Amino acid sequence: MNFKMLGSISIVAGTAIGGGMLALPLATASLGTLPALLLLVVIWGISIYTSLLMLEINLRTGVGDNVHVITGKLLGRGGQLIQGASFMSLLFALTMVYLMGGAELLGTRFDTLGITIDNQVAVLLFTVFFGGMIGIGVKWIDKVSRVLFTSMVVLLVIVVTFLLPEVDLTSALASTGGDVVTGSELNNLWLAAIPIVFTSFGFHVCIATIVRYLDGDAMSLRKVLIIGSTIPLVCYILWLMVTLGTLGGETVHGFAGSLPLLVTSLQSLAQSEALKQCIDLFANLALITSFLGVTISLFDYVAELTRAKDDVFGRTKTWLITFVPPLLCALYYPNGFFKVLGLAAIPLVVMIVFLPIVMALKQRKQNLGGYEVCGGNVALGIAGLLGVGIIIAQLLVVL
Repeated sequence: MNFKMLGSISIVAGTAIGGGMLALPLATASLGTLPALLLLVVIWGISIYTSLLMLEINLRTGVGDNVHVITGKLLGRGGQLIQGASFMSLLFALTMVYLMGGAELLGTRFDTLGITIDNQVAVLLFTVFFGGMIGIGVKWIDKVSRVLFTSMVVLLVIVVTFLLPEVDLTSALASTGGDVVTGSELNNLWLAAIPIVFTSFGFHVCIATIVRYLDGDAMSLRKVLIIGSTIPLVCYILWLMVTLGTLGGETVHGFAGSLPLLVTSLQSLAQSEALKQCIDLFANLALITSFLGVTISLFDYVAELTRAKDDVFGRTKTWLITFVPPLLCALYYPNGFFKVLGLAAIPLVVMIVFLPIVMALKQRKQNLGGYEVCGGNVALGIAGLLGVGIIIAQLLVVL
């Protein structure tokens, strides 16, 4: 395995791992440890299949084409509009999520200093400081993101290593959703958890870039996508074991989606001040790296759509379009971190399940040859039904 493949694997894994990791224990605590782990594995399988399906489409359309161009070639202007609307909705929703989560953690940081700030002030401060970085430029953000992501992974290893011995494995694996809630409430929590777990494996936006980087080498790309998506699965399993196995599902469920309560409770298990700081830094870096990755993608997409010039006026206009809509939502809907993260699953399903299925069916009729995912129309049908199931789960929760 060469350095280009290793780099590509890190891009895939890094795109998936981030702020979603913080929401996973909050969203799955009431299900029980084994059901939560089973849900992770099933969603991971769906993500691998859809990523390989997108790889198939990309290779047959032309190495070097981005998603927008590929969609236009196969589905025309209408398909591009659906793809673009889904992409914008996804990134706006994720930006809003990270502004809310960042504000919560920032407020906790001020509390430790003896300063109490309003949540709306915290949202504004987080937006101005970390959002302001986006306006500087992609090259600088790329370097910062590499350092932050590497640091986050190192901290995750440290936290898991020191807290894993504290896990009561027998009771953790024996726990079920019925230990926390019963009946219709458990059914509703299952429905709420599915979209959030699905969103946590959303690495597909980087596939076109990886295809170009590896010059369309199908077998290498297949290994990259499988290994790159398995790393988040392993990290998520370890993280759930540490959080649910030490704090208990009932306790985490009682946090009602609060990130600061989750972080504070994990810190209370730490045997040293250094480990407490590692837990705090990990939570902050997980959210910040995701925030930077999502918002730079949104910033660039907005700049391309508006054809903004790369000068002070153009970048300011692009920055305002990028941040004002999610900022307003975060200011007036401050307590919905993992609820909105679940809503992001709807445009994600459209982008990485429905549109690829339609494009694959159109390509396969042309008998173009080359790489093709196994499973044929049966697998496409199953993927489509699962996509419908994820959307229905989210809509039932909202309604």
